[in-house]
Amino acid sequence: MAPQKAYPRSVLKRIVKAHSDRNVSKNVDVLIYLDYALFLQELVREAVIHAQTEASADGATSTATKNKKPVISARDVRKVSKVIFVNPS
Repeated sequence: MAPQKAYPRSVLKRIVKAHSDRNVSKNVDVLIYLDYALFLQELVREAVIHAQTEASADGATSTATKNKKPVISARDVRKVSKVIFVNPS
């Protein structure tokens, strides 16, 4: 039995091509998936660090901080920029 695919490659390519108004390379779907996986990994790492620092600052466990609402400021959001890759061939 063949393994199930992690994501629909053709659908992802069509969506990216429709929204970017540019030609997309053959493996753009793989690059997008890897970038997404790295983003999630970074997000989890930052969440763990934030939870640990908040718990240690309060002098309590993480269960005691569940009543606090998270505050997100402008400095917490990274700037997004458009990246253009040039094909060397």
